[in-house]
Amino acid sequence: MRLASCPQSEAGDIMTFLIAGPLDPAAELASFEDRVGDAGAIVTFTGRVRAASGLGNVTSLFLQSHPILTAQGIGNAIDTAHARWPLTASLVRHRIGELGVHDPIVFVATAARHRRAAFLAADFLMDYLKTEAVFWKKEVTATGTAWVEPKDTDYADKARWNNKTEKNECTE
Repeated sequence: MRLASCPQSEAGDIMTFLIAGPLDPAAELASFEDRVGDAGAIVTFTGRVRAASGLGNVTSLFLQSHPILTAQGIGNAIDTAHARWPLTASLVRHRIGELGVHDPIVFVATAARHRRAAFLAADFLMDYLKTEAVFWKKEVTATGTAWVEPKDTDYADKARWNNKTEKNECTE
């Protein structure tokens, strides 16, 4: 079930969805490849539910979002990525609801003429999703539950995008 989307923007072919049902990264990639035209590079990232945490073995993960704020924020991050790098297309799919161990949580894809732009934009989008996107994550283990917050290293990764030398390094 698709809950929210961000329409195509002038920056390029942009899509973002929050998904309450299963996420199939292989199908998402196949669909993405069909619409990127002659892009020379496609970069993807799939995040999955880890089997262990600081509390012990994870039995499930529950993700909540504010559908409108979350979709708007992701859409803004995608717009920023398209403004910063010459992307042909991008895609963000993020699960919400209850997920089992090893279930895909997120799928990010970027396409560009050259690899550097695609790699940097995908990394930028994941750093946004880890630190700023409006999600509440709760891990469930045999010993209890815990809300998951971004780590200091996540914020450090996000901060490097303030360095303008990363901008538009897009040649092979």
